[in-house]
Amino acid sequence: MAGRHNACVDDATAILLGALVGGLAAGSLRLPPLLGFLAAGFVLHVLGVAPVPALDTAAELGVTVLLFGVGLKLDVRTLVRREVWVTATVHLVGSTVVVAGLLVLLGAAVDALELGAGLLTGSDARALLLVGLALSFSSTVFVVKLLEERSASRSLAGRTAIGVLVVQDLAAVVFLAAADAEGPSPWALSLVLLLPGAWLLRRLLGAVGHDELLPLLGVVLALVPGYALFDAVGLKGDLGALVLGMLLAGHRRAPELSKSLFTLKDLLLVAFFVSIGLQGLPSLGELVLALFLVALLPLKALGFAVLLWAARLRRRTSVLTGVALANYSEFGLIVVAGAPAGWLGEEWLTMVATAVAAGFVLGSLPGRHPERLVDLVRRVLPDRPREALHPEDRPLDVGDAQAVILGMGRVGSAAYRRLREEYGLRVVGVESSSERCERLRARGLEVVEGDATDPELWLHQPLVDVPIVLLAMPFHGNNLDALRQLVAGGFTGTVAVVAQYDEDLRSATRAGASVGFQLYDGAGAELADRAALAAGLGGPAGA
Repeated sequence: MAGRHNACVDDATAILLGALVGGLAAGSLRLPPLLGFLAAGFVLHVLGVAPVPALDTAAELGVTVLLFGVGLKLDVRTLVRREVWVTATVHLVGSTVVVAGLLVLLGAAVDALELGAGLLTGSDARALLLVGLALSFSSTVFVVKLLEERSASRSLAGRTAIGVLVVQDLAAVVFLAAADAEGPSPWALSLVLLLPGAWLLRRLLGAVGHDELLPLLGVVLALVPGYALFDAVGLKGDLGALVLGMLLAGHRRAPELSKSLFTLKDLLLVAFFVSIGLQGLPSLGELVLALFLVALLPLKALGFAVLLWAARLRRRTSVLTGVALANYSEFGLIVVAGAPAGWLGEEWLTMVATAVAAGFVLGSLPGRHPERLVDLVRRVLPDRPREALHPEDRPLDVGDAQAVILGMGRVGSAAYRRLREEYGLRVVGVESSSERCERLRARGLEVVEGDATDPELWLHQPLVDVPIVLLAMPFHGNNLDALRQLVAGGFTGTVAVVAQYDEDLRSATRAGASVGFQLYDGAGAELADRAALAAGLGGPAGA
């Protein structure tokens, strides 16, 4: 007994160290850390490290908290938009049929070579359609993680991608319920009581403090009325966490709750990515078939891009969304594992798991600058006139603004009020989040929706005559991107940038910023000024 315990501890130690080394290695190569966690899982498997029970528990908890957080940020109105539900539905059906058809053709082509032929020739059309359905889904965990790393989850491309993911998850739940001989429990109908019950949960969220009770409340809500309740009535527990988050999305403290769960969620998701690598290595035939499926991912991305472009989104928005969704989902493993008895052999699970992991690697390669991919499809997806574009995806127009602020979070909003009220300037804010735009407009601020990292936004140099531009986006890389676009366009006005760290401030100054502002230094100075005023000492000297 003690020997098994010590072996489990040793494996857990190896997993933690391997994940850390893998994450650091990926970071040194400027790759997302999740790729390092995946690689660590494969290396640990080769070294004979066994998965520990706590790893699966942490992975499941991480996915549940992630989907709860997605729900907290999700506007239900997004799901009923044509560019979301039509795109998701058409792509799901088309991808299922196309992948199944290509597998049939591949089976005929490789039969003589015996590379993966056992999987293909031993499966009928029904089984291959099931595989096509499993591979039509995109990974919610992977996509949301990438969007958050790029500070793009609230952009139009990010919101559209998350909406498509939710529709896909709902379709998968319907399939799993239909494939299960027992189906959901009749008690599933009682879940409608969550609608009036959400009122009590909202009151509880409003009453809890800002300390450790807030993230604890979030975890409990995700696991108990979310995961456990849905699981108890025969539905997917992760869907319950997502639904509960959506019921709380409109609450004033929903953003604070989501932020409080951020670090915990990221830490738990390390277990998710390591566990994929620890599942094992495929045979030669399974590897060949998995690589064939990975080679289809650009086709999957193009399919999404064409459908979104047909919904009147710009080429760049369509391509960015398609690239984000160009991966295979861990949910596909659940679909394969949950297939009715006799449909698929166990070897399909290993092959699909390999395709999922390899797809994550490929999906991370475009990084934050997929503009080359946008240029590649220029002939397939030509430009449209401004009036023919989706209203939320039209080029930026700031009129005769005297100051423009890119990023209208707390810092940007405070700067907006200061420039307008103290200096009498006509100020326009630019924000990628439509929800934040609506809130700020309701408070009387002039804000336009736009993605400052979009190169097409700068084609007509909309800010060339603006005297002052403030860069206040939360992700420093986005501020640098916008700064470089301004410098490349010959901007001669004043550029001010907000930075959280000293090294970020220095890099912005080297890139051409006129003046920089270290967030914590500024907060301390402002606090001292307010304290002096409250004590009757007057304003700062020289003011």
